[in-house]
Amino acid sequence: MKKIFTGVILLFLVSGVVKAQSVYQPYSYQFYQKLDADVYSTQTRVHSSLKPFFVDDSLIKHHYDSLMNLSGLKGKFFTQHQIDVKGKDYTFYTDLLPDFNLSRDFSNKKNTNSGSLGLQVGGTVGNKLSYNVSAYENRAVLPDYLATYTNQVGIAPGQAYAGIYGNEYRWSYITALVSYTPNKYLNITAGRDKTFIGDGYRSELLSDYASPYPFIKLTGTLGNVRYMAMWAYFNDPLSVKVDNGDRKKYGVFHYLDWNVSNRLSLGFFDAVIWPAKDDLGHARGFDFTYINPVIFLRPVEATNGSPDNAMIGFTGKYKLTDGVTAYGQFALDEFEAKNFFSSNGSSRNKYGWQLGFRGANLFNVNGLNYLLETNNVKPYTYSERSSIVNYAENGEPLAHPWGANFREVVGLLNYSYKRFDFSGELDYGHYGLDTDDLNFGKDIFQQYVDPARAFGNYTGQGLTTNMIYVEGKVAYLLNPKYNLRFELGGLYRSEKNSQFHDKTSMITFGIRSSFRAIYNDLASYRTH
Repeated sequence: MKKIFTGVILLFLVSGVVKAQSVYQPYSYQFYQKLDADVYSTQTRVHSSLKPFFVDDSLIKHHYDSLMNLSGLKGKFFTQHQIDVKGKDYTFYTDLLPDFNLSRDFSNKKNTNSGSLGLQVGGTVGNKLSYNVSAYENRAVLPDYLATYTNQVGIAPGQAYAGIYGNEYRWSYITALVSYTPNKYLNITAGRDKTFIGDGYRSELLSDYASPYPFIKLTGTLGNVRYMAMWAYFNDPLSVKVDNGDRKKYGVFHYLDWNVSNRLSLGFFDAVIWPAKDDLGHARGFDFTYINPVIFLRPVEATNGSPDNAMIGFTGKYKLTDGVTAYGQFALDEFEAKNFFSSNGSSRNKYGWQLGFRGANLFNVNGLNYLLETNNVKPYTYSERSSIVNYAENGEPLAHPWGANFREVVGLLNYSYKRFDFSGELDYGHYGLDTDDLNFGKDIFQQYVDPARAFGNYTGQGLTTNMIYVEGKVAYLLNPKYNLRFELGGLYRSEKNSQFHDKTSMITFGIRSSFRAIYNDLASYRTH
């Protein structure tokens, strides 16, 4: 392991010139898929699996600039930030971010709405430092399935704690980051935000679903190799209480992305979660042994009885053509060879896998991008012996938003023409909810040491549930700088098992803004 680490260091020291990169573009699948033609071209080697991107990367900068400077509408309101200052060695911008939406749920004969007002401030200093601060105040009358989720979890999906005021939910949160590139090999980013690892719509390693969290992240780039080390601080409201207030925990994440060639990329991931206090209230704080940036070191040590939650994973992609890229992931939460290589259905077989295809300019239509993906996670994956060290942040999964014990097939289609954006999603889910006070493995806050059964487990066990989710949207982009747009959408969701059959059929219309990703394609958290 020391030889590997030494080799990585030497690689950085003897490398040639690498352009400094520092400017972040907030990650959302809807925006990033517009870059697919460049990112997944057989002529480029973009480090596509670690997001957000550095958008001043020369490989995607031209395309990115064209998206930020669309023609068709004239005037500052349609082409610039609301306050936009460009000096000799700095830039500064600020925008109000309106996000108001009216909708009708025809299945439940209910009018719903959401209202959000945000403010973002950002800019650059020289060509090495960038910053962005965004604050949001939100209120909403949620459709029934999202209200059920929020009542059970206490969190507006992927955002923050939501208080109930009559039939309305209210919440607020802030994201902030500073990105600094001291030299041409290294980027340092600190703040409160999210990170996504993978080439798919979902990630089974680290996704952008859970609430924003404080972190510091080091990213080194040397041509075909990019290496990330991140330390994070998480909130945990659903674990067993040991004192007043929510419990806290820490996480360390390492990811190495290697572009073997223009077509083939491989990635290696590990993560460790540990509590600020144990279940007896004994303070531990930040464990400085985790400062070590060597990938896979601590998970190997964890096999010797570490009380912390260690996970490893692998990613890969292969560009079959300029229009077809195959990609996948494998997440291994626990490994016992005797059970792993048998068919006994052990509750200790905790792993998940992903396989997908994506591409740009489908049928040679410019701007028509697609994705087809399946995700499969075994029961009890991401859970732990103590709920405080499960793989979650602020009551929600750090990986796939459905937790564990599920199969999913999702297809996405996006088309952009000038200032018009069209998108469609079809999602099928098969999963098992806990029932009869037994832990069947979907709720990652349940301790895996108390399973419904030790052997004979299978994906979808428990209260077997099937979900169909269909959504379509059409948007007209008013200002690309902060994604201000009119948006019309339709949604159908059916979730059915032997205890309940929830249906939602909605039409939505609103004026939206910001690049934040808000997921509505959620599975139930518990029975209801």
